[in-house]
Amino acid sequence: MTMLPPGSTIGILGGGQLGKMLAIAAAEMGYRCHIYAPEENSVAAEVAAEFTCADYDDVAALSAFADSCDVITYEFENVPVAPLRVIEEGATIRPNIRALEIAQDRVEEKNFASALGGRTAKFATVTSPEDAAAALDTVGYPAILKTIRMGYDGKGQARVHSADGLSDALGQIGQQTAIAEAMVQFEAEFSVILARNAQGEIRFWDSPRNRHDGGILALSVLPAGALIEAQRQEARKLAAAAAQALDYIGVMTMEFFATAEGPLFNEMAPRVHNSGHWTIEGAVTSQFENHVRAVCDLPLGDTGLTADRVEMENLIGDAANDFAKLFADPNAKVHLYGKGAPSPGRKMGHVTRLYR
Repeated sequence: MTMLPPGSTIGILGGGQLGKMLAIAAAEMGYRCHIYAPEENSVAAEVAAEFTCADYDDVAALSAFADSCDVITYEFENVPVAPLRVIEEGATIRPNIRALEIAQDRVEEKNFASALGGRTAKFATVTSPEDAAAALDTVGYPAILKTIRMGYDGKGQARVHSADGLSDALGQIGQQTAIAEAMVQFEAEFSVILARNAQGEIRFWDSPRNRHDGGILALSVLPAGALIEAQRQEARKLAAAAAQALDYIGVMTMEFFATAEGPLFNEMAPRVHNSGHWTIEGAVTSQFENHVRAVCDLPLGDTGLTADRVEMENLIGDAANDFAKLFADPNAKVHLYGKGAPSPGRKMGHVTRLYR
């Protein structure tokens, strides 16, 4: 694919806030966006030139969508792969479908990272209630059960502290095929966010220290501190190897635990990521702009920091109701996603604060 000029149409699979921020970045660069999502109320569609509301497995609708786009990308990793295979021959999809396949399967994801030299928590596959006990004996207690497919922001997960709690944990995840992971002793959590273009150039943003509450990202802070900075290079090496192995084009994120033994790989997201929202104000080029640059074959932008310290706070549930106070804060850049009524655990927006 040659460089796409402004005025071209970028198709975005998914209609949430990540798609919205991608569409805003693309519009500022002169591109049109066409959102494809099954939900009628799409916050991304509100800022896009076109919107197709159809199921992801509607091949006819997906094909018509693809015909209207010059390049297709996605804002979340749970888009079904099979329908995309149908349109793949006549469409340019970036990042490629292989990245989706790996990120959709927790076992394949960990095996992929391990094959590239990354270290993961000890894990075992749980295919049925009958082999769950053996899997937990392998990884040890306490452990965490996670559905192999779907699940994010703490969903599809259950902690198991002893054999007596196994049955209840399986019930919590709906008796689905799962992965049993050993609980990790870690000092901090951090992410590696990169952009890679078709020529193989890679740009990294500084890694934030991330804090999760109830499995949901609550806060990202930069600088991340000495421990994370000491482990960042090893984590970047794995992320770069993954991007190269996949011939990846776009923004990719890998999440890590900083442990006494070094960085431990947790998850991969083949898309722009919540822990990179701070880049809108906190970096010279945001993750959203660089994703657009990469998928359109434009040169990648500078990822350097614009402040000495950056904090990004997620507004979860009722926290968004304090918008008047937030907008009154001269140091707060407030992003509200327009999702309507808040509910527990729902990401309603985020606030970025820069300290120079």
